Amino acid sequence: MSALGALRQAGLYGRTAARVAQRGWRETGGDPELATERAVFVVGSPRSGTTFLAGAVGAQPGFVDLGEVRPVKAAVARWIELPEDEAAQELRATLERVRRLGFVRGLRPVEQTPELSFVVRAAVRAYPRGAVLHIVRDGRDVVCSLLEQGWLRDERGGRDDAGLQYGGHARPWVEPERNQDFARASEAARAAWAWRRYLTAARAAPEHTVEVRYEDLAADPAAAAARIAERLGSEPGALAEALAQVHARSIGRWQRDLTAEQVADVEHEAGALLRELGYS
Repeated sequence: MSALGALRQAGLYGRTAARVAQRGWRETGGDPELATERAVFVVGSPRSGTTFLAGAVGAQPGFVDLGEVRPVKAAVARWIELPEDEAAQELRATLERVRRLGFVRGLRPVEQTPELSFVVRAAVRAYPRGAVLHIVRDGRDVVCSLLEQGWLRDERGGRDDAGLQYGGHARPWVEPERNQDFARASEAARAAWAWRRYLTAARAAPEHTVEVRYEDLAADPAAAAARIAERLGSEPGALAEALAQVHARSIGRWQRDLTAEQVADVEHEAGALLRELGYS
């Protein structure tokens, strides 16, 4: 690794650990070894509610929301290409370094980087006693939110907090034989593409996964909390209160915000999955 790369890597760890440490200073937690092995991964498409769900779980006693761990997000594209066991070893080493630096080894980590959807089997190999929470949201509402962010827009410059470039270029999750199609696609089609690829990838470890619909969570937070708490071995009461803060008003926004052309683009790229999930 070059000196510049090493400096950038140190910065990624430093900023993440500083944010996480704020919880570590308030709550020491319990047995570090037990907390480590019972890690929680919140996966799903960006803008589907991963941040909200991880924040709700991570706010519970004994847990800590690590947020989107920047060194993890920066490394996923490379981990996708590695054998699963190697990716698992690197993922575990990365998360454990963040936990040590953030003084939260006694708290159960909740990792919420959406890109981990593409290495979810490596994640459960790294933490066999861990759990995966996969939040699923209507892809058309996800497209609305992604369009607001503009992350996939041709003219969008800059980089995200992990150093990954914004814009209309093909990402590692685009099928290699379709890279040119992605470059020519509309922004709405690219957003639907992202939703389809993230969601499909996140389902790769069903035996470790609790799948939660955003819409079901909004309709009955207590029921969603009970399902999640049962899998995590935690108390559902406080979690239900946290989940009740969900932004239910955004459900169905695509009917107001998307044009007929955008809806057609979404249907063309992800209609089969929307229908499979009962969203269309």
